[in-house]
Amino acid sequence: MKPERTLAIAGVMHAALFKHLMADGNEAAAILVCARSPGPRQRLVVREAILVPHDACPLRKPDAIVWPGRYIENAIDVAEPEELVVILLHSHPGGWLQFSHIDDESDARVIPGLFHAFGNCHGSAIMTPDGGVRVRLYAPDMTAQPIDLVIIAGDDIRLWWNDSIDDGVPADRSLAFTGDMTAELSRLSACIVGVSGTGSISAEEAARMGFGTVLLIDPEKVETKNLNRILNATREDAEQTVSKVDMFADAIVRHRGDGVAIPIADTLGTREAIEAAGQCDVIFCCVDSKEGRMFADLIASAFLIPLFDVGVTIPTFIDEGKVAIADVSGRIDYVQPGGSTLADRGVYTPEGLSAEHLRRVDPEAYRDQLAAGYIKGILEEAPSVITLNMRAASALVNEFIARTFPFRQEPNRNYARTAFSLAACDEEHYSEDAFPRQENPLLGRGAKEPLLGLPQFRPARKAAA
Repeated sequence: MKPERTLAIAGVMHAALFKHLMADGNEAAAILVCARSPGPRQRLVVREAILVPHDACPLRKPDAIVWPGRYIENAIDVAEPEELVVILLHSHPGGWLQFSHIDDESDARVIPGLFHAFGNCHGSAIMTPDGGVRVRLYAPDMTAQPIDLVIIAGDDIRLWWNDSIDDGVPADRSLAFTGDMTAELSRLSACIVGVSGTGSISAEEAARMGFGTVLLIDPEKVETKNLNRILNATREDAEQTVSKVDMFADAIVRHRGDGVAIPIADTLGTREAIEAAGQCDVIFCCVDSKEGRMFADLIASAFLIPLFDVGVTIPTFIDEGKVAIADVSGRIDYVQPGGSTLADRGVYTPEGLSAEHLRRVDPEAYRDQLAAGYIKGILEEAPSVITLNMRAASALVNEFIARTFPFRQEPNRNYARTAFSLAACDEEHYSEDAFPRQENPLLGRGAKEPLLGLPQFRPARKAAA
């Protein structure tokens, strides 16, 4: 059963919360201020955590805590202007991932005060020493509904399913590459941005691995020239100029049935695509444009979604008057919310975005600037071949598996980027710590308008009556 209610927490924030809540064996408290993803699914993202100082609490014991109400007042001040969701979080150092009768009584006293201040949805949560988080949301009449899934995207991607907790004890995690993994993936949604060379292969893998929803985003149509590298595409599709996403959605229907594939025949830089991607649990970015990668990067930050990005290149050079291959290479980046972004890693830059825009709107001016040396770092890429695409796309999806159903012998933090060269028969790995990390004002922004903080996505003003 797919989750109706999800809470997403950035790994860096979860680590800070864990350090505070599990400091000394006594209960501790924090307040989560959460933004919303676009509907219809109720998906909350933690924008800010207010830590209640240990020494501010009149009572802290292994099984009890009393903490001052002024911190709730602080949370209300932060959350009220945007009608954000406030979740009161405390620890259970004993490891019982279940709300106690004392927790019930505390919520009955405190939560109504939040509703008296503002909003129609607030909640409470607990954390245990294994990092597990369990959450329930209240309506103004104090009826409660559990958060079905808490997803924590850090070096590992941790999934805490409410219905897998029995008497306060979570079930064991599914083993990678098993039927249990398939069953768990059937409850998750994957967004595939770009359904061409690497994207069609990634989408095929995602669908056949069992993702419950596969969102396909691509504005282009099938052409004869790309039949050699797009899975499931046929000559008939090219002749009828079928959109890539519709073609691929039909292919998924044939082996998975209805209700799995969702096609959006447009770029990621549209409101419809952004809102749909913001509902997903993971993004696989398989585009060859810098702008597409930028939008995927921004969406991942705003909605706290783990992002996996792939790129392949076959650069050439002139050797004694003949074209020669310099390399056959690929790159896979894993971007965790709150970590280094694709922008931090230089995957796209303002200069590169500007050059790409110029190439699109004024190709002649672009050629002039390129010839004059004004635009740096633009490489012409030879068309990819399917063997290279398959190598890269499989590495991309395996990276997701390694982090969600860990099987590596080394920490996943060491693999923020994988770069391989088929020409050199070499593969290099880069740790998350190898990249700079800038302040990220979009982190946990959610669906706040304008979307992604970009003026072009401001809601249209209603005409005066």
